[in-house]
Amino acid sequence: MTTALQPHSGNRPVIAIIGNRNAGKSSLLNRLMDQDVSIVSKTLGTTTDAVMKAYELIPAGAVTFYDTAGLDDEGDLGKKRIDATNKIIARADVVVYVIGKSGLNNKIENKLHELHLKGVKVIPVANFSDSRKEDKYLDAVLKLYNGVYVSAKTGAGIENLKKRLADVVLSINSGKTMLPDFIKCGDTIVLVTPIDDAAPKGRMIMPEVQALREVLDANATAVVCQPQELAATLKSLRKNPALVITDSQAIKVVSEIVPEKIPLTTFSVLMARAKWNLNQVAAGVHTIKTLNAGDKVLIAEGCSHRVTCHDIGRTLIPSLLEKCTGKKFDYTYVTGNDFPDKLSAYKLVIHCGGCMLNQKEIERRLKLLSEQSVAVVNYGMLISFTQGVFERVTDQII
Repeated sequence: MTTALQPHSGNRPVIAIIGNRNAGKSSLLNRLMDQDVSIVSKTLGTTTDAVMKAYELIPAGAVTFYDTAGLDDEGDLGKKRIDATNKIIARADVVVYVIGKSGLNNKIENKLHELHLKGVKVIPVANFSDSRKEDKYLDAVLKLYNGVYVSAKTGAGIENLKKRLADVVLSINSGKTMLPDFIKCGDTIVLVTPIDDAAPKGRMIMPEVQALREVLDANATAVVCQPQELAATLKSLRKNPALVITDSQAIKVVSEIVPEKIPLTTFSVLMARAKWNLNQVAAGVHTIKTLNAGDKVLIAEGCSHRVTCHDIGRTLIPSLLEKCTGKKFDYTYVTGNDFPDKLSAYKLVIHCGGCMLNQKEIERRLKLLSEQSVAVVNYGMLISFTQGVFERVTDQII
């Protein structure tokens, strides 16, 4: 028996389970998983740090559930727990609002309305259906938001909730793809994937894996090689590939090997096409030309990793930027989910491809940047610009 590998976190929609303390959030997650993944207790505030669990939500695919602390938590520590819950809500693709035994109140209804106005896909779930009395007010609110009754204790309504969740996730999973529209059945795509000190041991990086899968989904042929094998690989093909895709750090050497008549781009540019506002990120390149010495620059990495002397964000990017402009800048570095809400002090944000961030979190960051009029560019576009090939790698993609 084989076990399918779970898609990485950036390709799993986030479902946040929220509500007041003792509403039955942890019990609901356990029932959804059909296993004990969250501690359940009658003691208020049992869930402190969020509990994360990956799950295959057939037919929608893989998702990540978060069980969160109660929105009505109290005290200084309780406020910090609520803040942590709100951070998860901000990056959630779907919010399941669990309504406990005490039923609806103005705070819950106002929160539902607030989330709805923000465009959050929220599903109110009335728990304890096995012991609830008739409540026309609750009936009306559930109908308004297409919510469901469940009993985490007996399992009643759980399948209805799963179906509702799957329908919502399917509606948000039909997004953009990495590959450009001109790729068709029978084409050959060359993927140039360097295996160097920065490459993760024993695996390919996520954008490479995603691009490979999309090539196969298009019924095209993928040919994978390293930069030093590229010239021989191109020569061995009976016809020119429809596209060559390379890691950004190899773009200079690859662009010198690939003839101008063959379309060329990078995994990072294609990731921007799939997950970001491509035009917004590409426009950020022009800000590089206007930077002044000492300007504040934020460099954001979506995943946590050990920093080495070859680190792309902390070593390569600053080096290329300063060599290109002849100026020194004031850098701030953030990783993972620690992306600041206040950005106006920065002249430019340089962001990784975001392969480990879910779509909602990327959209949230782009919105913050747009509202505060701060330019953003991703690693790959900046590298291509500093290497003099930006127009070439974006020509047929944007």
